[in-house]
Amino acid sequence: MIRTILAVCLMTLAAQSGAETRVPQSQAEISMGFAPVVKKAAPAVVNIYATIVRPGRRSPIFADPFFQDFFGGGFGAPRPRVQNSLGSGVILTEDGYVVSNYHVVGTATEIRVVTTDRREFHAEVVLGDEESDIAILRLQDAQGLPFLRLRDSDQVEVGELALAIGNPFGVGQTVSSGIISGLARTGTATGNARGYFIQTDAPINPGNSGGALIDVNGDLIGINTSILTRSGGSNGIGFAIPANLVAEFLRQAKRATRNSSALGRHVRSAMSADIAESLGLSVPQGVVISDLHPLSPLAEAGLRVGDIVTHVDGEEVNSPAEMKFRMSVAGVGGTSVLTRLRGDDRKDVRVALMAAPETPAAEETTLNDRTVLPGMTVARINPALIVKMGLPLSQTGVVVVDPGPYAGRAGLRAGDVVHAINGRGIDRPRDIVRALRDPGRWVQIDLVRSGKPVSLRFRL
Repeated sequence: MIRTILAVCLMTLAAQSGAETRVPQSQAEISMGFAPVVKKAAPAVVNIYATIVRPGRRSPIFADPFFQDFFGGGFGAPRPRVQNSLGSGVILTEDGYVVSNYHVVGTATEIRVVTTDRREFHAEVVLGDEESDIAILRLQDAQGLPFLRLRDSDQVEVGELALAIGNPFGVGQTVSSGIISGLARTGTATGNARGYFIQTDAPINPGNSGGALIDVNGDLIGINTSILTRSGGSNGIGFAIPANLVAEFLRQAKRATRNSSALGRHVRSAMSADIAESLGLSVPQGVVISDLHPLSPLAEAGLRVGDIVTHVDGEEVNSPAEMKFRMSVAGVGGTSVLTRLRGDDRKDVRVALMAAPETPAAEETTLNDRTVLPGMTVARINPALIVKMGLPLSQTGVVVVDPGPYAGRAGLRAGDVVHAINGRGIDRPRDIVRALRDPGRWVQIDLVRSGKPVSLRFRL
């Protein structure tokens, strides 16, 4: 009896897709539970097996000439390390577009997708964004696949019932139920993701990443991406990427364009009471633009450092993640209307969104064996690299894209901005090539790493 009453209180069913939810009308409907919804949605959720091959590291001892002469130059050669990851994905179109998490497939060298009816497909990443933790895959030779309809996630409300479908711990497809616990959550992260999430108490565990969060109509609300936990297990606080952002990534993947946030949008993490008071605001609201690149679409639209953005496309924003999400939904090639506050002047500004330009040319260069650090890849900093590598907007010069085996052992890292080598200033990649062809017995590299000056010195 108690179980029946609880079911009546908690469960809602939809008569048809798009119809209003209602209370179950009979014992038969109560007994059905979520079975019809799961039966409809589960075939569109797939298992993803990703293989990542990482270069092995060679012990410095094997670089000693004694060991090379004694054992031969190939002794101790590093072996590649193969890592396998398991996750979930959701089919979005009948011809094989699938969404998953970037942290599941973003760096994979081989991706295998298995459907609920045991069909297997090879897949490739068409579009991925590490910061948003989204990847769009395209299955090879796929047609007539079941898929989920994307719901307008802006219409989702706290308290709605939700189901999470995925493959936790590799045990097989599993369904868990809960409610929508919160919206616009921005204080969580998976890997390098800094997102804008839907919160749910539907249990999400390792392997659920990339799986579906659906409503009682079987429509996709979001993509499960992370949990908040201290033990490694689900504590009832899970996060999903909103369906509206997934829809924009799908649109751009079909157009074969790259999703890139509007360049130059640097804002404070939150509008505190102290900041609001200093700006003459009665209540903390909006975000403050703290930096702008001159090529930013925001700068092109007339926004300035110090402006407060309160709304994007009519939706209130109070954090950088909210602002990024709203503009990402509009997408590259679209427009967003920003409500900006400058003193007492409130104005709606239309911003044309564009991909970060490749100006000046990156001149990406990989050093050859005639230099002392062969295999290192460097490039001239431009707006596209600033976005890709998370560099400061005002950064110029030459950045290390990939240190390679030798520079990596010398202490260089991807993202290091090289200022000088042996006292010689570096402005272009060719300057590094010249400086490292015959540097002498010692090499000193002066660089900036995460905003701090670093000097590396080593003997050849």
